[in-house]
Amino acid sequence: MASHRKSRTPGPRVAGIRTPVLATAALTSVALLSQTANAAPTDDDRPSLEEVEKKVGDLYRQAESATEKYNAAKEKTAKQRKQVDTLLDDVAKRTQKLNEAREELGSFAAAQYRTGAGIPDTATFLLADTPQDIFDQSQLMDRMTGRQKVAVDDYVTQQSETMKRRQEATESLETLTESQGDLKTAKATVQKKLGDARELMAKLTAEEKARLAAIEKKKQQEAARKAAELARQQAERQKAQEEAAQQESGTSDSSESSGSATSPSTSTDSSYAAKAEKAIAFARAQIGKPYVWGATGPGSYDCSGLTQAAWKAAGVTLPRTTYDQVDAGTTVPVSQAQPGDLVFFYDDITHVGIYIGNGMMIHAPKPGAYVREESVYYDGESSIHSIVRPA
Repeated sequence: MASHRKSRTPGPRVAGIRTPVLATAALTSVALLSQTANAAPTDDDRPSLEEVEKKVGDLYRQAESATEKYNAAKEKTAKQRKQVDTLLDDVAKRTQKLNEAREELGSFAAAQYRTGAGIPDTATFLLADTPQDIFDQSQLMDRMTGRQKVAVDDYVTQQSETMKRRQEATESLETLTESQGDLKTAKATVQKKLGDARELMAKLTAEEKARLAAIEKKKQQEAARKAAELARQQAERQKAQEEAAQQESGTSDSSESSGSATSPSTSTDSSYAAKAEKAIAFARAQIGKPYVWGATGPGSYDCSGLTQAAWKAAGVTLPRTTYDQVDAGTTVPVSQAQPGDLVFFYDDITHVGIYIGNGMMIHAPKPGAYVREESVYYDGESSIHSIVRPA
């Protein structure tokens, strides 16, 4: 007899188990949620261009900071390597002298063994055949005893100094190893920051890069405006100083018949201006050369490498890093900046340029850029740390 039951439509199975329709819907929802969670971020999740610009700028500044630490570690390593080499050379020379002193002592011991010239006693003199033999042997022993004492003293001195120098060389080698570790760490940090910045920029579309360039252009226009304002203020200040000097000169002429003596301050300003002119001429000749971190020329520079080389051309020796250059002169207000002055940036003093007048400077900006003229306000007024007159 045929069955009168209504057959069921088979539902989907999960792991071999038939599941009801509602369970299927739930599983589908879970799958969709999972796909959404694993999907690429939407446009709303992407950082804005302003955020990207700030992040890239921060990375470049961090790279510059690491570069200055690298420069300091490199300079320190070079000095310590030279010190170690000097100590090792000294150890080698002293070791040679120590060996010579040891050989001299050995020759005395061998001579005493051959001649029997030990501690003089009655038996020694009884062995002599004649009074002259006794006299000669006594004189020889006296001379050997005196020379032997000198040799022993020299040996002890050479041994003490050699051990001292060896200890100094060991300590210097340990310090050198530590500095080499710092150098390696700073180098890795620079490379990491630059890599992160390049990665961020690579993710931008062509349209976003164009918009970012427009933002940068607007920023530079504002910097140029502020530079022009600074130039105007400086020109007014210079004019006022000249008028005051003329008035003072007129007063002086009425009371002095000797004429035109040059004041010490005028002479100093003139001397500085002559050196600054040479420094600026050198810096200007480097325009167009690439920024390369750790570079000091002649084909490429980092920021402090450029300022150091520029002032070296003027006969003035500056330290290698921004941290030391900022202390290598007299600090002056921005309003009183003169051509040749060093302009330092950021609270951690990680960037520097050379002022050329009219609110402008020459500097090696950052990786991927070239030595160029630019407003001292290129990164905003607040970014200026100080102005230093180095000579």
